[in-house]
Amino acid sequence: MTTLRSFYPEIEPYDSGLLDVGDGHRVYWEKVGTPGAKPAVFLHGGPGGGCRARYRQVFDPERYDVVLFDQRGCGRSVPHASLEANTTWHLVADIERLREMCGVDQWLVFGGSWGSTLALAYAEAYPGRVSELAVRGIYTVTKPELDWYYQFGVSEMFPDRWETFVAPIPEAERGDLMAAYRKRLTGDDEAVKLACARAWSQWEGATINLLPDEAQIDDYGDDRYALAFARIENHYFTHLGWLEDGQLLRDAVKLKGIPGVIIHGRYDMPCPLKYAWQLSKVWTDASLHIVEGAGHAMHEPGILHQLISATDRFAST
Repeated sequence: MTTLRSFYPEIEPYDSGLLDVGDGHRVYWEKVGTPGAKPAVFLHGGPGGGCRARYRQVFDPERYDVVLFDQRGCGRSVPHASLEANTTWHLVADIERLREMCGVDQWLVFGGSWGSTLALAYAEAYPGRVSELAVRGIYTVTKPELDWYYQFGVSEMFPDRWETFVAPIPEAERGDLMAAYRKRLTGDDEAVKLACARAWSQWEGATINLLPDEAQIDDYGDDRYALAFARIENHYFTHLGWLEDGQLLRDAVKLKGIPGVIIHGRYDMPCPLKYAWQLSKVWTDASLHIVEGAGHAMHEPGILHQLISATDRFAST
């Protein structure tokens, strides 16, 4: 019987700081592991989610030197919840700035959910800078994917949670929930903005696990977290990630020669498995692992096992 891999022990950063990336933004970064070991960068989800301490624990600290950072506007980066100069391509440029700051030629790029989107965008823009690519919960930010999660689809699986999600929006505006939320998340009524931020954020917190976790849902409702998460995520998705239709799958041919892994839960609600399957057909240097009995979240046992198995395997390459 296979023993499932789990998180490495808790670890504190050995270095951290704020990188001035221009446009008024300063991005928080931290390094964990062994200085000078195999370089890697961790790309968090959302967009707008920020890094959590457990993200440091998916790499063997003796064999990796890992950079984690809070993307523009979220976590410990400043200004908080800012939408100005905050696009996919700003973030791709920020990743390159961090690589240059670290003085490495190539690194392993690791990203899940929105982090997979950003990882693919970065790797397709800078394939020569990517030694390996590990992605989970593939999301390509197309209109069908967004409609499935924010208009009709997951609503059929979680009607109870959906009722809470749509509650802040008048029935007359529910035909375009993305636009209705954007109006409120960027409006001047702070009470309405916060209520909508909580509803938006907790919809995600309630639907990312195979078995919902009430503590996690509460965590997603934290005022500061929800405000950045909802504003930034809605901002990115309203603009389809500043990607051409189908761009990430179309340009996956640029990943040729980059070894990698694609990990996806069979019952992933936010990110349908179809897109991971399609990616695996184009990016043939990657192995696809469909995790049965799993949803979307990184910490679900089968998904975490595959992620850590991958980072262990890549540590020796």
